[in-house]
Amino acid sequence: MANQFDFLSPTDKPSLLAISTPEWISLAEIALLEINYKVHKIGSHLEFPSRFSQVAYQVVIIEDKFGGAEAADNTTLQLLQSMPVNQRRHSVIILIGDSYETLNSLQAFQNSVHAVVNYSEMPLLGQLLQKIVTENDLFLGNFREIQTRVAQARG
Repeated sequence: MANQFDFLSPTDKPSLLAISTPEWISLAEIALLEINYKVHKIGSHLEFPSRFSQVAYQVVIIEDKFGGAEAADNTTLQLLQSMPVNQRRHSVIILIGDSYETLNSLQAFQNSVHAVVNYSEMPLLGQLLQKIVTENDLFLGNFREIQTRVAQARG
């Protein structure tokens, strides 16, 4: 199992793609590589739990019809949605599909993800990723700073 992963250094920014459509995989991978993320890809719902539990992925991009399932039957998305926040707080989760309005906060909230992106906006994914990650960092900045201070005080 260990040989399936690239070695990650403390400065690496790991990302995970759960996308079935080859052209979307390619666009997402290019966008992530351009902003210095290390990309891991999975091919089925069965791979997701072990990958997600072993690596603290900073960005996770999921296609709503990943694995050929309809959005309502996407077990990877359902697993993330049912996961307690403390187990997925380290990740910015982005859902892509054709029924979403890009960056619609209500749709993101309804799907328990940080952002939604419409397929038509995939060529702009790099810019959208930067915006989404920056906004998430701003939102959680104070929380992370307090966590660091508490950890330092205990150590």
